[in-house]
Amino acid sequence: MEIIQLIEKAKKGDQVAFTSLLDMYWNEVYGFMLKRTENETDAEDITIDTFSKAFDKLASYNPEFQFNTWLIAIAKNVHIDMLRKKKTTLFIDITDEEDHIAYNVADSSPSAEDILITEQNLSRLLQFVKELKPHYQEVIQMRYFQEMSYAEIAEHLSEPLSNVKVKLLRAKKLLAEIIEGSSR
Repeated sequence: MEIIQLIEKAKKGDQVAFTSLLDMYWNEVYGFMLKRTENETDAEDITIDTFSKAFDKLASYNPEFQFNTWLIAIAKNVHIDMLRKKKTTLFIDITDEEDHIAYNVADSSPSAEDILITEQNLSRLLQFVKELKPHYQEVIQMRYFQEMSYAEIAEHLSEPLSNVKVKLLRAKKLLAEIIEGSSR
């Protein structure tokens, strides 16, 4: 399908068109930001935010310009905004409790809940989920295990709803790739 047709469908709210555009341009935007930031996490966060903003502002896209050029321009602005925020939060102290919470999120050893789920034949899925980066694990857990709505997740994470949707979309895609890779 031609890009313009996908964009038109996405403008009308077609989720498949959104996913197709995300799949087509993710690597290009992510690769560009990875070169620019030299940090995988920052590049991924910027890419998620870029697609979130792009999908929110899709009606303002001018087809006279290449879609990827438009996405890269958004990504550059997101990166600049991120750098500004980092400057203002550079000297924020992290409490021992916050440090402990962050450490526990990154812990890959199975918890008591994991053992219970293992007995219910969900352990394999959880192992796949644990292969995701912590921020993807978190949104998958909230959406599918805690059954939170997109709005509840957005409120819990203090992120825009569109960011949560893009993050979940990306998490599901990566999880599917992990599962597919393990079945080979």
